[in-house]
Amino acid sequence: MNVRRLIPGTAVAATATALVALTALTGCGNAGASGDDGKLDVMASFYPLGYLVDEIGGDHVRLTTLTEPGQEPHDLEVSARQRAAMEESDLIVYLKGLQPAVDEAVGQSEARTKVDATTLTSLEKTGAARSEEPADEHPEHTEGPEHGEPGHEHQDGDEAHADEGHTHESGEAHADEGGGEDAHADDHGHDHSHDGPDPHIWLDPVRYSEVAEGVGKALEKADPDHAPDYRNRTDALVKRLDALHTTFRSGLKDTRTEVFITTHSAFGYLADRYGLIEESISGLNPESEPSGARIKELQKVAKADDVNTVFYETLVSDRTAKSLAADTGMRTDVLDPIEGITEKSRGDDYFQVMEANLAALRTALGAK
Repeated sequence: MNVRRLIPGTAVAATATALVALTALTGCGNAGASGDDGKLDVMASFYPLGYLVDEIGGDHVRLTTLTEPGQEPHDLEVSARQRAAMEESDLIVYLKGLQPAVDEAVGQSEARTKVDATTLTSLEKTGAARSEEPADEHPEHTEGPEHGEPGHEHQDGDEAHADEGHTHESGEAHADEGGGEDAHADDHGHDHSHDGPDPHIWLDPVRYSEVAEGVGKALEKADPDHAPDYRNRTDALVKRLDALHTTFRSGLKDTRTEVFITTHSAFGYLADRYGLIEESISGLNPESEPSGARIKELQKVAKADDVNTVFYETLVSDRTAKSLAADTGMRTDVLDPIEGITEKSRGDDYFQVMEANLAALRTALGAK
């Protein structure tokens, strides 16, 4: 099976990461909730992080999400009003490297506590830098203490995952390890040219579970009076994510083809987790225009690997996807990166949309 494997750069087990991240929090004194109603004021940069805060925080938090539903998160510009709200927040949760304007605003903010989600799990190199690393520099890894149970057994593309026994100290370390920009392709013409660490960690249920644990610990530390509630709600959410991981693993275990085509590279972690190969029209930036050579390459990939579907997403134009599909006789369908929930979403929350994504993948890949 021709499976694209991620070679870990800076990696971390969930427990070690959460501890490191929490000790690195800025101004993380146990001040508790500051609102008049006793609620913790929490700001999240976009939906996947806001969903975790809402699920774990429940009635104890007042959540503000910077990115509005239907807004493309990569293009967000932080308003003066939002910057002012940051200063009043007890806790800010963001994902460094996804939204440049948020990174800048958070860096300038004097908010009590800031949590970078990239420090709560592992990001991987992408592109030429990853492809050129000697494989013998990365011995086999053992499971981290939080992920050795049956729900986290790895197979196929999972063995080399970075969530299994390495540690790192901050999201900054990830950003410094971005992959090269030269295009590399394997013997099937699969493109591996991306432009740095992939920030789409929430589309891998295992990584998302690690982030959930870290967010839970941050809420406990910021609001110790309600720590038992946060802990219980975190545990419940992690169990649901474990179950989702198991469902994806069994649902994508036996397919006609392992290759799927998307408009932009949001699903690399998901593909690697379940032994698949994502081929994207654009790179990590959903607005980037593909070259004519890339389109021709994808036409060859579709024929060689029996690909019958081009996936697009609801927040970005489907023009290129439909053009490629028309030229090759393929169909189009939605594979949602879940950067926000709108009326066009195939579900009302993260879990429902992920289940819809699984159904779409099973159809496109010919799952048995």
